Amino acid sequence: MVKPWFSGTLLRSTLALPWVALVLAGLLAACDRSSHGAISGIAQEDAAGKPAADAQAGPRVALIMKTLTNPFFVEMEKGARKAQAETHIDLQVKTATQETSIEQQIELVDKEIKAAAKAIVIAPGDSMRLVPVLKKAQDAGIPIVNIDNRLRPEAMTAAGMKPVPFISVDNEEGAYLAAKYVAGKVHGHTEAAVLEGIQTAINAQLRKSGAERGLRSNPEVEIVASATANWKIDEAYEVTRKLFKAHPKIGIMFCANDMMAIGAIKYLQESGHTKVLVAGFDALQEAKTAIQAGQMAVTVDQQADQQGYLGVASALKLMHGEQVPMDLKVEVRLVTAETLK
Repeated sequence: MVKPWFSGTLLRSTLALPWVALVLAGLLAACDRSSHGAISGIAQEDAAGKPAADAQAGPRVALIMKTLTNPFFVEMEKGARKAQAETHIDLQVKTATQETSIEQQIELVDKEIKAAAKAIVIAPGDSMRLVPVLKKAQDAGIPIVNIDNRLRPEAMTAAGMKPVPFISVDNEEGAYLAAKYVAGKVHGHTEAAVLEGIQTAINAQLRKSGAERGLRSNPEVEIVASATANWKIDEAYEVTRKLFKAHPKIGIMFCANDMMAIGAIKYLQESGHTKVLVAGFDALQEAKTAIQAGQMAVTVDQQADQQGYLGVASALKLMHGEQVPMDLKVEVRLVTAETLK
């Protein structure tokens, strides 16, 4: 069996798996960047129970992301901080504890409304449940920029929310390209499975449909299962275990993000299914290392830093009454062993 590429001190996780250490260690290091300050959680408060003061003196702009448990959002914050450095705004970066912590994201938006933020840039964990509180922000005169995961247009219309700029990649196309890449590497009948993200998130839905289209580009590939692991490492480990119990001959796994791919690969290593072709999405450093180790075939770089940068830049233009594109696509790039040479 190929040895895992992860190393480092054992950190606590749902499964208490040693290989999670490197991922979490990277996150902790990213949170300790003294030059930019740490990414804050639900609320950073002082001893008096009031939000901690920020050293920046410019207009308050909030970047509200899903979580700190995915390095993708650390990269997104880097891009936003670059925009901050160029403009000297008071950038407040906030996250919920997990990608499924939608109520916490709603609370964060509410707090930014009360703090009189001049703009909100948001990567919503859910495409529908954030709409009412964002409508409230819009009614308060706060410009909204939607990045990463699109708010559902029909939910916005039903709530009376005006359209907002959206910045992301073509998730369907990225997933299609990655799935087609692995499908093109097999000969003869091959079973495939899809690990989905949060099923109410539009980006998860698009990645699933793109993956299915890509896998079916090879008529010898049969999709035998599709299940959600909610973007999480530990859930992906357990879901993969259950999928292989039901379908032990799976030869391809498309994972809608790299965190789930990492969880799936951990199970595949432990169970001896080392020849399964795994595709991911996000181009995390851990995924690139896995590709170089021959344990993963492909991932998709969706340039998280560019999404963060463009989100803040667009918010600033809206604050000054300028026009911005309502749908701005960032280029997707496949990352494979060949591109990493």
